Formats: sequence, C-alpha cells, structure tokens
Amino acid sequence: MDRLLYTALSGANVAQQQQQIHANNLANVNTEGFRADFALAQQQALSQRENETRILSAEQPSGVDLTTGAIQSTGRNLDVAIQGHGYLTLVTPKGEAYTRDGQLMVDQQGQMFAHGYPVAGDNGPIVLPPFSSVSIGADGIISIVPQESGNTTPIEVDRIKLASPAAASLSKNEQGLLVSSNRTNPVDETISLASGHLEGSNVSAIGEMLASMALNRQFEAQIKMMKTADDLASAGNQLLRNS
Repeated sequence: MDRLLYTALSGANVAQQQQQIHANNLANVNTEGFRADFALAQQQALSQRENETRILSAEQPSGVDLTTGAIQSTGRNLDVAIQGHGYLTLVTPKGEAYTRDGQLMVDQQGQMFAHGYPVAGDNGPIVLPPFSSVSIGADGIISIVPQESGNTTPIEVDRIKLASPAAASLSKNEQGLLVSSNRTNPVDETISLASGHLEGSNVSAIGEMLASMALNRQFEAQIKMMKTADDLASAGNQLLRNS
C-alpha cells in the first residue's frame, strides 16, 4: 500500500486526539481553577534515509497552560483564591498534588479537603477541632473560634501549605490535578491568598471553539488524502492487470 496512506492516517489520528483535548478544555470552561491542556505533536520521518520526504505526525504528551484565571468574589469563608503564582498543596497516596481550585471543605471529623484529597498543612493533613467560625488569612493561616468554649477570640490552628513547583516539572495526573517530578516541594512564603474568592478556569471558550473548527477541517483534509491514496493504488493495480 502506498506510504501516502500511512502519512495521512497519522495526521488524522493526531487531529482526532487533539480534538479530544480541546473538547475537554471547553467542557471545563466554568470549572474553578482549571488549567487548559495544550495539544502537542511532533514530526517523525517515515525512514532514516537522508532524502526522505514522507513525514508522519506523532502525538506528544499534552502540556499545561499555567496562566491565571479571573478571580471572583463568593463571600464564603472556606473559598480561597491564590493571587499571582503558586498552588494549594494536597496530600495523595502518590505524594503531593497541586491545585488552584480553592473550594475547601471540612468534613464531620474536621479534616479539610479539596478535590477529595486532604489539604496539606504545616505538619501533614489539616484537621480542625470543632469550631463555630473559621477564617483563612492571606498567608494561609487558619483561625477558628472554638465551639462551645465561651471564647470568642479566634485562635490559629494550622496553615495551608502553599508551594511554587517549577513550571517545567508540572504535569497533570488522571484526576486532573497538577503533580511535580519532585515528590515534595518547599513552602513558598511569598504566596498570598484572597479569602472569600475563587479563581475561575483559564480556558478561552472562543479560542477552543476556533481550534476545534480548524482541527475539523484538518481531519477532513487527511481523510481526503487517504481516499486519494486509495484511488492511486486502485489505478496502479488496474494498470498492472491490463499490462
């Protein structure tokens, strides 16, 4: 079979895979703290010959767009948005994970979590004692008013671990959280939080729709090339039969 068919097929496969990435980005346009994925591909020569002109397309692991999203006020004490660089640190079975989605929850046992994972503090996962009110400072310090103590003065109980892993070390895991090639990263004291706010997705809906339209046209062009390759092969076979 003519190698043109393989070249066109590789291009169609990459276009389809990239379409899935853009569709996932578009589906998360309203997901707090979501970071868009980059669709990446690399050219690959069909053979190692110096005069090789046939080039295949090979998909690469997607990259992550780390630009910040818009910050909106929610008024909820357990909502936090990171101002500028940095991430909230979560504790997972495979090590630390990072997110900018500051929708924090506290369960009945007092454990603070986000995305279903415990939030890391100064000494491991954060567990709060019973409280009547809670607040989070710009430096990540958590203060509570103890429940049924008669004391109305807030007391500091823990601090959210805020980290700034190197951008080059970050990738996404199966849950959509950012993970670093370093299993742990140190606390970054310069990171600042805005309590009562959340950061939105950094996905551009218009940009993703335009990219999807361009990929549709690219996929159609590759399919036409495959049909052309098949027609050329059929014509060649017909000539051989007639000779």
